[in-house]
Amino acid sequence: MNEEFDHRVPVLIVGGSLVGLSTSLFLGRLGVRHTLVERHAGTSIHPRGRGNNVRTMELFRVAGAEARIRQAASVLADNHGILQTPSLVGDAGEWLFREIDPGGGLARFSPSGWCLCSQNDLEPVLLDCALDLGGDLRFGSEMLSFDQDADGITALVKNRDTGDHTTIRADYLVAADGPRSPIREHLAIGQNGPGDLFHNVSITFRSRGLAEAVGDRRFIVCYLTHPEGDGALLPVDNRENWVFHAPWRPERGETLEDFTDERCAVHIRRAVGVPDLDVQVTGRAPWHAAERVAERYGRGRVFLAGDSAHEMSPTGAFGSNTGIQDAHNLAWKLAAVLGGWAGPGLLESYDAERRPVAEATSARATARSAEHSHPGYEPAGGPGGKQGGILNVALAYRYPHGAVVGTDPEQPVVPEGVRLTGEPGSRAPHLWLRRGSGNRLSTLDLYERSLVLLSDASEQGGWHAAAERVARELSVRLEAYRIGPDGDLVPEGDADWAQAHGTTAAGAVLVRPDGFVAWRSSRADAGADPVEVLRGVVRSVLALA
Repeated sequence: MNEEFDHRVPVLIVGGSLVGLSTSLFLGRLGVRHTLVERHAGTSIHPRGRGNNVRTMELFRVAGAEARIRQAASVLADNHGILQTPSLVGDAGEWLFREIDPGGGLARFSPSGWCLCSQNDLEPVLLDCALDLGGDLRFGSEMLSFDQDADGITALVKNRDTGDHTTIRADYLVAADGPRSPIREHLAIGQNGPGDLFHNVSITFRSRGLAEAVGDRRFIVCYLTHPEGDGALLPVDNRENWVFHAPWRPERGETLEDFTDERCAVHIRRAVGVPDLDVQVTGRAPWHAAERVAERYGRGRVFLAGDSAHEMSPTGAFGSNTGIQDAHNLAWKLAAVLGGWAGPGLLESYDAERRPVAEATSARATARSAEHSHPGYEPAGGPGGKQGGILNVALAYRYPHGAVVGTDPEQPVVPEGVRLTGEPGSRAPHLWLRRGSGNRLSTLDLYERSLVLLSDASEQGGWHAAAERVARELSVRLEAYRIGPDGDLVPEGDADWAQAHGTTAAGAVLVRPDGFVAWRSSRADAGADPVEVLRGVVRSVLALA
């Protein structure tokens, strides 16, 4: 075959939306060559999927993209609350919440914060970042078919502009091809969950007069509850560009064609409460809220990520965030296996860790839709009651099973509160550090390209030396840092790093490249050989024979 149409690459990504582009970014940061194919000619042009939670922004921070994303999101930087009201006329209604982070308490847990960046603004940033890292991103290219064998994947890809066909050989395939995933169907992977919840039509429109009706209410979303004009209003620029989600009931025979410009304009005017509001409809797109999770997250050398693996109600913006975090979890594991410092069995932990998170998170998203009385959603039990938490779902979820040692397998995946105290299977604690007298950094900034062992600068038990020896003996990526006044890293103020991580000055904490605690010891096992203990832990975490 002509070399022009014969391409070999370690990882093939199918799908170039948020999750596919994030996969490319994370793999690029880890030096993994990959090719992404996306059938559309470019990134999304529709303002949707705007809520990027704190965990997602932590990942983008470590990947070097956070500042660029916040710049792209600057127009909505002052939008925070969620309003529910019969109309925008007068002062009726109530704030479901006014601030995402009231009092700035989130700073105790994270160096990052929430970010409101619509998909049409976020995807170009991710694309540019991925390209800067050498990603091979092929838009306007569609995978027609693929086969897998014991050694890899062979995919046939068509360039939709030229009609040319290319055969791509890859070690692994990441399916980020959406909720109707042809790849998932080809693999005969079923789905669990209630299924369809409700349907909306997303209407983009211009209106100069709407800003006056909104006034100084800088909301993320406003749920408008007029009985004959309910819907969700979202600002795009707080001035003249807006999005309105209108209920759509195909089960009653409604079609997308029924949503004419005039019908949409009348509905929006009624919902807002301004009969003569100027409304220029610029586009409409249907979307379907559902709760489904794949029965498994892959088969053989193919892995599902994002909407191909799970569908969630958009309330709370859990879906895209869960998908981006899927990509991050999978990327470091692919990099470790392809780099030869982890066994192939490590990839089995992707399903063990991420599927339970999706199951718990999708249930929470559905409950939040009921709590917010999302337009078009009519839950069997009626409107929801008191709202549950969101930060515990977004940041404090755990991996009771997977590439971890010393977890409690009976603990819930999503705890009741936010507890980030260094327990194995949880996201490692955030503390501010100084590297000597130099730069300020978060503990989370240490975790990306290797396992990391933290021990105290005063510790005499040999954990630091053990880490250096185990890294050498097993040929694994394992960095070791001594923390304390005389160490490699110095905590700011009077922070006690060991206490924050649930250990002692005689103990140690092993953190994975994704920032999750793999294992910790308080040295209650005094007398044990640190090298032997750490060697066994690393072998278990990385699935080394």
